[in-house]
Amino acid sequence: MKKKVLISIAALLLSQFFFSQEQPKVGLVLSGGGAKGLAHIGALKVIEEAGVEIDFVGGTSMGAIIGGLYAAGYSATELDSIFRNTNLSELIQDNVPRSAKTFYEKEDSERYAITLPFNNFKVSFPQAISGGQNIYNEFVRLLYHVKDLSDFNQLPIPFLCIATNIETGKPVLLDHGYLPEAIIASGTLPSLFEPSEVNGQILIDGGVVNNYPVDEVRAKGADIIIGVDVQDALAKREDLESATEILVQINNYRTVNDMVNKVGKTDIYIKPNISDFSVIDFEKGNEIIQSGEIAALEKLDVLQTIAEKQPESPSRAPLKAMDSLTINRLKIEGNDVYTRAYIKGKLRFTLGDKISFEKLRQGIGNLSATGNFKAIRYQLVSNGLGTDLILKLRENETKMFIRVGAHYDDLYKSAALINLTRKNFFFKDDVASFDLILGDHIRYNFQYYLDKGFYWSFGINSSFTDFDEEIDFDLIRNNFDVLDDPNIGDINLDVTDLTNQIYLETVLREEFAFRLGLEHKLLRYSTRTLSNLPQPENEPFTPTDVGRVFFEDSNYFSAYGRLRLDTYDNSYFPSKGLFFDGDFHVYLFSSDFNNNFREFSIAKARLGTAFQPFNNLALNIETEGGFKLGTSDVTSFDFVLGGFGNNLINNFIPFFGYDFLSLPGNSFVKAYARLDYKITPKNHLLFAVNMANVQDDLFRTGEWFTAPDFSGFGVGYGLDSFIGPIQIYYSWTPEIDESNVFVSVGYWF
Repeated sequence: MKKKVLISIAALLLSQFFFSQEQPKVGLVLSGGGAKGLAHIGALKVIEEAGVEIDFVGGTSMGAIIGGLYAAGYSATELDSIFRNTNLSELIQDNVPRSAKTFYEKEDSERYAITLPFNNFKVSFPQAISGGQNIYNEFVRLLYHVKDLSDFNQLPIPFLCIATNIETGKPVLLDHGYLPEAIIASGTLPSLFEPSEVNGQILIDGGVVNNYPVDEVRAKGADIIIGVDVQDALAKREDLESATEILVQINNYRTVNDMVNKVGKTDIYIKPNISDFSVIDFEKGNEIIQSGEIAALEKLDVLQTIAEKQPESPSRAPLKAMDSLTINRLKIEGNDVYTRAYIKGKLRFTLGDKISFEKLRQGIGNLSATGNFKAIRYQLVSNGLGTDLILKLRENETKMFIRVGAHYDDLYKSAALINLTRKNFFFKDDVASFDLILGDHIRYNFQYYLDKGFYWSFGINSSFTDFDEEIDFDLIRNNFDVLDDPNIGDINLDVTDLTNQIYLETVLREEFAFRLGLEHKLLRYSTRTLSNLPQPENEPFTPTDVGRVFFEDSNYFSAYGRLRLDTYDNSYFPSKGLFFDGDFHVYLFSSDFNNNFREFSIAKARLGTAFQPFNNLALNIETEGGFKLGTSDVTSFDFVLGGFGNNLINNFIPFFGYDFLSLPGNSFVKAYARLDYKITPKNHLLFAVNMANVQDDLFRTGEWFTAPDFSGFGVGYGLDSFIGPIQIYYSWTPEIDESNVFVSVGYWF
């Protein structure tokens, strides 16, 4: 009752004020508050319903974002729709889809659990969690219709926002420039987002110094101030559960005192009840918006009094964000290290063609995925015939990184990975990376890549792999010239592979990567199990070979071509996308350990798709096949099916139901399907089935088209963990009375 009386008195006083002057100018002030700022939308809906026309808008942080969009012409209802249909949590995380990465970048990002800057041999930590790139892309799209208005006074509603100069600690008033850039700068929360650079100033969240710009809006000429305040009082210790909440609390020491004075300067003060929400509760957006409506409805009488004094405004057509544009000129600023050809190649669209905003976003995402830029800000400006794309890049000063990973599987056993990566190793657009893998089997992997985007890129790979596996001696007996002994069952086979490649790679039709290269491979198959058997005469023992029998110890030299497409959203648990990997090797020369080399070729391909027939249920279907061309008796590159894994070398093919290296042949066909039910985020229930035919000359005899000879099933559990995917499968086959349990922990490398 007391509250209603106070509201009535306020309405009476305001009505007397309004009648004393004609058409009062109304200013709207929106405070910062992270996710709590979504309450501004609810308040705006009530303000609009009351009929109030806003003449000036000023905001800070989330208030700048909501206020900037409102000033640009979006109604409260349209803002409600935009934010309800936008996953802000996802945008903030700045996750770059796998499709935005080159194959080198995909492989590079899916091996390491931790990546840290390594400057001057000192490990440091990133400045922030996110660069804010995805959010910036979205605001450029939403504000495309006002892209040419650099004076914010010329917007449908004059607008200003506040940022903080991180070097001086002073507030910066932003009322001109590029609107998306200004509102992002105002909302750059320290530690969450990288600082923004605007007109040579390094800016962070305006809430650090002025979270409620009432004086600035009044100075624009506002007679009446409507303020929506979503700032918190000081939190109690039990509510300080995250680093973000602690930073907000520190900032609130000053703002709480400031608001005592600023509330007095506000004519209509709307204070939503947002005490149950945190600054990162974007998933509770609907509830937060509703809290803004409830708070504004308490001031409905006063708002209607204001509206009665204002002239009736003409109705406005609904505003819809543009979905396409034509970019006919590209300007690049700040690219001291990376060349124009590199940047243009990453954008992957042709100047002068009409493209969708999604296409532009993908191009910017390709640049962002490289990790070479701290921030990618850009402006779209009309030039008469189309649009200029002005890229303003902040290159990442860090060129060296140290990375670590850990892994366990049933083939390579336990392993720890230490990586050193150096960008701009020799040239502007290159990167060199060296993996040292320590554990049950010592391995290494060296990669050098000179990335030219759409143009021909250049790469060098060198890798050393070693493992051992218990296999049926029949596999050796049928493929190599060894003494036959019916008493031998299983042997322990040691596989050593040293591969060196040099190649050229380019992008076809924006999605396919085509590679042409030369390869040297040293391949050794040996065992200590049969140390009593004689060694082949042409390859005498060396001191390190004592007690070891070699079945293969040859150098092979080949030329190869490879065509790949990978739009899977996740390489381990894909729920959408397409996959293709085709490879053709021509083996030209060999040191010929077994005296049976003749030129031959190996062709293989894998094709797959993933989709979601229902929510949380994904189906991954793949088919795969390969064959040998030529009459060479070399069997070292035959296909061998069995086991489980993502990174098996040469022509070893995973196959549920059978252990590693179980089903050999110089040709094979395989079909595979997996159901993936996501129980909760990051947790997966998995069911897989595969079928195959594998034998020599499968395609010549027509056996590839018959009912499958081999099948296998797997039931498992998967977890997306911070060290990479964890997968456990129970696997069986109806053909033999055996089963296997396959375990994989961490990224494969």
